[in-house]
Amino acid sequence: MAPLPPDLVLHPLGGHDLTLAEQLKLFHVVVVVLDPFTHESTWLLETAGRILEGFADADCRAAFVVTCDAEGARSFLGPWAERLMVFCDEDRSLTKALGITEVPAFVHLAMDLTIAGVAEGWDPETWRPVAENLAETMSWSRPAIPRPGDPVPYAGTKV
Repeated sequence: MAPLPPDLVLHPLGGHDLTLAEQLKLFHVVVVVLDPFTHESTWLLETAGRILEGFADADCRAAFVVTCDAEGARSFLGPWAERLMVFCDEDRSLTKALGITEVPAFVHLAMDLTIAGVAEGWDPETWRPVAENLAETMSWSRPAIPRPGDPVPYAGTKV
């Protein structure tokens, strides 16, 4: 797979814009992409937050990517907006660059600007290998996927 565009601009919630190359300069990035205007993303918010928090202290950056503006991101994420890094992708330029066609999505970005793993929709059987690969790369513990209380598998919504 070809590397992602290094000059793609990311919009951190409450921060200064950065390029993808700047964000990946020192750390891998793991994101969950959500569309706050769909039920499917709402159903997975707590599970996604738990998975991302599991990697928050590893040598990677764990973040939500929300396909809306800053106000919408804060409203949708609630306390998660304070607990984890958030990127606003209102124009969906990052989502498109990642090749994501369905959300929610779980994506591991490597420092060389390649996608090291991706899962679309919510199926623990597809999210688990992405998390396991990231955990192995980071020499970190793997989060339990699924965990009791997580939603049953479902297809996501088209981007």
